[in-house]
Amino acid sequence: MTEIVQEPMYGTPAPLDADETVIARFVPDARTYWRSHAIMALVGGVVAGLALLYGGNPAPWVGPLAAVLAIGARAAYLKSEVFAEEWRLTQRRLLGPAGRIAPLSGVKLARPFLGAVQIVTQTGDKHLIKYQADPAATAARILAAKGARP
Repeated sequence: MTEIVQEPMYGTPAPLDADETVIARFVPDARTYWRSHAIMALVGGVVAGLALLYGGNPAPWVGPLAAVLAIGARAAYLKSEVFAEEWRLTQRRLLGPAGRIAPLSGVKLARPFLGAVQIVTQTGDKHLIKYQADPAATAARILAAKGARP
């Protein structure tokens, strides 16, 4: 069994039962992480620049620059936390960071959502497996383990 990196903010990962094996691991994809932040910086920069133009600011270039710097700082600051998240899929459960557990029998929905996978349980709990390289494949893998069609 592979050692799981423990991030202090997430606590101890949920342990596997004796008869349980990990059939898939879902970890954040670096390319998806940086691409999503670049898109946020671009959109934020355009909005900020347009807002400054609309407001008659003589230096509307400050808005896009500030947006790029702010989103870049956010990406750098959160990187270690994001890349410490790991979701494990077993034959019975989906085990996430901070001890989150979603029994496959209780998974109502697994669907791609903007580079992530949204998991909705029968009880209404929602989980997000963020920054997946192929969110559709991740969702399909979870539903296949559950025995449902994607």
